[in-house]
Amino acid sequence: MSTHAVAWFRRDLRLGDNPAWSSATRADSLTALFVAEPSLMAATGPIRRRQLFAHLEALDSRLRRRGGRLRVRYGPASEVVPAVAAEVGATVVTVNADVTPYARRRDEAVGLALDGKLEAWWGNYVHPPGSVRTAKGSTSLVFSPFFSAWMATPLGSGPRPRATRIDGDPGDGIPQLLSTPFHPGGERAANNRLAAFADRADAYVRTRDLPAVNGTSELSSDLHFGTLSPRRVLDTIGTSSASRAAFVRQLAWRDWFAHLMVEKPESITHAWRPELDAIAWENDPAEITAWMEGRTGYPIVDAGMRQLRSTGFMHNRVRMIAASFLVKDLLVDWRIGERWFRRQLVDGDVAQNVGNWQWVAGTGPDAAPYFRVFNPVLQSKKFDQEGAYIRHYVPELTHMPLRWIHEPWSAPLSVRESAAGSVDYPPPIVDHAAARRRALAAYAKARGGTPMHADAGMTT
Repeated sequence: MSTHAVAWFRRDLRLGDNPAWSSATRADSLTALFVAEPSLMAATGPIRRRQLFAHLEALDSRLRRRGGRLRVRYGPASEVVPAVAAEVGATVVTVNADVTPYARRRDEAVGLALDGKLEAWWGNYVHPPGSVRTAKGSTSLVFSPFFSAWMATPLGSGPRPRATRIDGDPGDGIPQLLSTPFHPGGERAANNRLAAFADRADAYVRTRDLPAVNGTSELSSDLHFGTLSPRRVLDTIGTSSASRAAFVRQLAWRDWFAHLMVEKPESITHAWRPELDAIAWENDPAEITAWMEGRTGYPIVDAGMRQLRSTGFMHNRVRMIAASFLVKDLLVDWRIGERWFRRQLVDGDVAQNVGNWQWVAGTGPDAAPYFRVFNPVLQSKKFDQEGAYIRHYVPELTHMPLRWIHEPWSAPLSVRESAAGSVDYPPPIVDHAAARRRALAAYAKARGGTPMHADAGMTT
């Protein structure tokens, strides 16, 4: 009896080290399918959509070289996948599972419609969610013991790919790219980016927190779209130096957030620490808009937010500073910031984004202490010492002398008037010291405790 598989691509837009694809190639023939779901497309910002289309084009090109095409269909996956499976007479539909509540509901619905023909693999994490456990059989709520167990967990293995006949129907087709994507699309380009980072990975610890320096991997988008497998990244970078080991630790954080989302899917909308859902947020609309548009008057925050709006990316250190400013300085609900980042970021990943926002907000399982408040001026002086990052994304401050670049409101009027454009830069929308006291009081009240003394706590 002839067998036919449907390889349903989602966030795994590669053929190498892809267990769902490899499993599908065991059939006599297969259909490579991508479903553009209207609800997901609507929730995705234009920069990430453009990157997605670039990756789909590259995947289609690679399948063409093998005599097939990527069949792109538009509509709800719960309807499209069973329809395509019936049309091609599929004996199996293979997927790499995902961890978000939406994805799990969708896959359950598709699985029921396929009556047992849906075969799920885990190809987007180093270790499958649920496989790194404490002695009690649950996911550790503290990262350090999770990381120790993660490092000690053996890597599983999946099927090896085989040559097979690939369906040549392109379906509805891929939207034409009208502008340049964030990265060149596809698996080959992603592997080139991995090789480039491998050449500079030994400097990672020294440079990763400097937003004006090319010190991070810039692989987060490839991990999000699955043009790289995290295991390939792990194998390529390794742990032969302290910097490489520090980077591998970031892959473990990525796995940990995915494990936690499976364990507690409600964390997408609720604090891991339930008492902190009671924080009395200010949520001032004008201040939220100023933050989104990069007009807070704090240069490092504004540089990050403008980088996000213009490129779809923000340096990781600056993400923490900008997130802390929204939550702690403006006392805005972390969920508002999380949704904005998720929509705007080219690497916007639900589990990672939620996990990182809850960490900064102090509401997560192994979060930064709620009383840790990032001081945007101190952070700016420490990590953008020459002001190069600020000058790049905040052109009003291009000519501001270094002495005042991190806090331009403190410069004499004569300096601001002589530094062309700086008078157009807004003053701070909030006083950091006063805002910090307000945040500590709001958190303490939600926790049922006494507000901390103004000089207590942590400011970094």
